[in-house]
Amino acid sequence: MLNQVAGQQTTLAVAEPRHTRVIASALYFEWPIGDNHTAYGNITLFVDPNLCNINVCDLSLAHFNYIPNLAGNALFAAIFAIYVLINLYFGIRHKTWGYMVAMVLGLVGEVIGYIARILLHNNPFDPTGNNFIIYLVCLTIAPAFFSAAIYLCLGRIIVVYAENLSRFRPRTYTLIFCGCDLFSLVLQAAGGGIASNANTNSTEQSGINIMLAGLCFQVASLGLFALLCADFAFRLYKNPQSWSQQYVSLYRSSRFSAFICGLCAATLTIFIRSVFRVAELSGGFRGPLANNQVSFMILEGVMVIIATSCLTLLHPGVSFQGVWAAANFSMRGRKNANETKPMVLEDMRQPATPPQY
Repeated sequence: MLNQVAGQQTTLAVAEPRHTRVIASALYFEWPIGDNHTAYGNITLFVDPNLCNINVCDLSLAHFNYIPNLAGNALFAAIFAIYVLINLYFGIRHKTWGYMVAMVLGLVGEVIGYIARILLHNNPFDPTGNNFIIYLVCLTIAPAFFSAAIYLCLGRIIVVYAENLSRFRPRTYTLIFCGCDLFSLVLQAAGGGIASNANTNSTEQSGINIMLAGLCFQVASLGLFALLCADFAFRLYKNPQSWSQQYVSLYRSSRFSAFICGLCAATLTIFIRSVFRVAELSGGFRGPLANNQVSFMILEGVMVIIATSCLTLLHPGVSFQGVWAAANFSMRGRKNANETKPMVLEDMRQPATPPQY
């Protein structure tokens, strides 16, 4: 239904629960609307969306029901950019290559995502939708790289304390959880791309469901990871006499203890953030959580800031005090390891001494 207001301004109002349908200039438009099922704007918007701005259009026609805060998003982008440089420095200096790559990819994703939100502050309507796509995909998948960095640390921690007390071999943790992380990352990226480019409500919901599947898988992986870490910690507590003596000075140091605490804090905050994103996306892009800026800035932004601060300022290259490479574990299976034993034993055999006459 179209109603004339003041001769020029057109108010658009429909009773449909999810979308507004408008016929104008022989074109058919479908536009998402707010929780009150009413959208306001000039009919010219539907002919040329580039003309829409905050002065003439209601926020119910924008990607959010709020204008992204410029100062907060700029602050987050700046912090993540600084952490990129710190991780590059520590990664190159201490040769923590895998950890460095995971952290830098995640941090660059965070920087790009918050820059996109800054651009959405300047134009929340974003008729091309590009800034919304960049924000959605980057900030959704970036924490998966931080999870991968955490998973890479567990194997070395097991080697430092007591590999014999671990329920699984160190490489098993790395392969399983990094594989789960990659799978969840692909689902989140694919779902975000589908949802943000959707032209219909059903396609958008399909993309959201795929993103939710990826996020739920990430939550489940993090939860299982935390349980296995707790199990290993309990085994260490019950068997202090079985701790490795090779790295006793390392795991008794306050620096390494702080690193362990930081790793726990990072895991917890990423878990909280992932649970929040599941709840947020469950309501769709027009749900109450998806349009609550305060909850997003705290449960997404602040949680990830805490996690990356722990993973950066308590960097394993520094915390392992020069034994990061020495505490590495073999990615070879038991079969290969067993196959090498006869060769080693054969090399150790001494040739028979000929009898002396």
